[in-house]
Amino acid sequence: MLQYFKQAGLVQYVDQQPKTWQEAIQMSCRLLLEQGYITQDYVDEIISCVQEYGPYICIAPHVAMPHASENSQGVLGTGIAFTKFPEAVKFLDESTNEIKEAQLFFTLAAKDSQAHLQNISNLMELLMEEDKVEALMTTSSMLIMIS
Repeated sequence: MLQYFKQAGLVQYVDQQPKTWQEAIQMSCRLLLEQGYITQDYVDEIISCVQEYGPYICIAPHVAMPHASENSQGVLGTGIAFTKFPEAVKFLDESTNEIKEAQLFFTLAAKDSQAHLQNISNLMELLMEEDKVEALMTTSSMLIMIS
């Protein structure tokens, strides 16, 4: 999976910390936007979904998986982008009043439900390896991780 990010050019280590979780989502979608996987409508849909349903995108400690419906009109192709922020981004779950944090963002775009499930499966395989998540938390380049 790490090779995929490098080969697809969908890796970014961000120097500037976003001021809000909305800005973090915008930033995490940048490469997918630039490479034509998604439109701004998809970015806006992700933000709207988090506002409506809470921080469902925070899937594990330190990890967010920004995505919206697999049927979104704003998705033009299938891909996953990786973004690491300098510090954790905070999300408030208003239903529980709990703050969730994520520093590693794996932003999904999938053209259909089969591609959506495959994206999630590939990502879960990577995230099941705790040592890889811990290593990503300490790196400043994915090249260090790929050998």
